[in-house]
Amino acid sequence: MILSPMNNHDRYANYQQLAAYETEGRDYRRVLRTAGRSNVAIIAPHGGGIEPVTSGISRTLARDEFNLYLFEGIKPRSNKYLHVTSRNFDEPCCLELISRCDTVIAIHGCKAEDECIFLGGLDTDLKQGLAAALRNTPLRVETQGHKFPALDPDNICNRGRSGAGVQVEISGPLRRSSNLNALIEAMRKVLARRGTTFPAILPSPVPY
Repeated sequence: MILSPMNNHDRYANYQQLAAYETEGRDYRRVLRTAGRSNVAIIAPHGGGIEPVTSGISRTLARDEFNLYLFEGIKPRSNKYLHVTSRNFDEPCCLELISRCDTVIAIHGCKAEDECIFLGGLDTDLKQGLAAALRNTPLRVETQGHKFPALDPDNICNRGRSGAGVQVEISGPLRRSSNLNALIEAMRKVLARRGTTFPAILPSPVPY
């Protein structure tokens, strides 16, 4: 079945289409790193040059405690053409990872004039917990009334084992700010309470 892109800027409707025209290792790369028995997955489906800095944020957030998945644009230019909208993002390694995780956090970059975060997704409890922690920092955080609700069950953040995750949209100014550390540390404290049960065996990691 051929999908139509849900985003007018997307060149490819899904990973299968992208992989048919782009070359892994030259145009894009996939990174998968598992973390013991963690049931938390930190993913950046638009990493590398697609939504800059989201890969670095995800790596720092995951460290060695949480599972990590990155889809990274590595072209010299025009990485935006590797963007597959979140509801159509179906890269197999990512789906395999999150199918074994109860908690999925998808890190994205968005356009905004100030240092802010927009939280979406179907995991209301985690979303509110993250919002409460972030409101103890100097950063502005919004959980409703914004254009990134991520309430579609097909959104990649909601396709984990629980069927509910969180999408974190981070503005450009914040991705370039030293205040980014406050965001990451606040999120890590909340995620640390999510547990580490992870009985399933995951695929072998893809090297950096």
